[in-house]
Amino acid sequence: MSAERPRKGAGIAGFLTSRAVVAPIAAVVVFLLLWELIVWINGWPDYLMASPSDLPAAYAQYWDLFLVMGWQTLWRTIVGLVLAVIVGVGFGMVMGFSRTMRDALYPLLVGFNAIPKATVVPIVALLFVGAHDFNTILIAFMISFFPIAVSVSIGLSTLEPEYRDILRSLGASQTTIFRKIALPKTLPEFFGALKVSVTLAFIGTNLMEIVSPHGRGLGALFDSGNTNSNYPLMFAVLIALAFLGIVLYYIVVALEKIFAGWAERQPG
Repeated sequence: MSAERPRKGAGIAGFLTSRAVVAPIAAVVVFLLLWELIVWINGWPDYLMASPSDLPAAYAQYWDLFLVMGWQTLWRTIVGLVLAVIVGVGFGMVMGFSRTMRDALYPLLVGFNAIPKATVVPIVALLFVGAHDFNTILIAFMISFFPIAVSVSIGLSTLEPEYRDILRSLGASQTTIFRKIALPKTLPEFFGALKVSVTLAFIGTNLMEIVSPHGRGLGALFDSGNTNSNYPLMFAVLIALAFLGIVLYYIVVALEKIFAGWAERQPG
């Protein structure tokens, strides 16, 4: 027992001092220092351009709003992202297994994705006036759905037919083929697309929160700061959004290591 404890402690200490932890923290520190230096060199006041040193006061003054509205933004983004995963995987499977459906649906998906979502947000806000939660989740879903559907479709459509033929010759069902071959083959592409969709979902959520007259969440808090020319509050909201995005991104990275860690290639 006494021999195990040092190894555990050493493991935690080793992780905290590893490149995976130190490198991103160092990059953030350098970014904040450069930001502070640029503001100081140009002599910009806080009503023109906030600096990192202006943000703690904004967080201290509006901490209750950041907690409430940050949670509102986070849960709507997660719900929209989960719906995008469910529907995107469904569409991807249909297109991946059927060439006809892929030829039929791809132009529609590409055309829809080419439409700037900033132009769709006011339409959705007017269609469902007062249903802010629904509006926000819908936009988060719409903007993050496409990468997931395409990645799953590509992963399944590029499945080697030899594997399928071998399993069929051994009497495997279509369900078994999907579970044993198709699903593992698709997971790396799926998680790659999910990492992109995480940031896109936050963009969709905040677009609706800013545009909607009934907007709530960090987007509405940003719009309030913009209306009152409160630049420290505005930049504090941006940093809070970045933080939530990073947290959600690394949750996806952790899930990827659990379910598709076998596909990771270590650099030589």
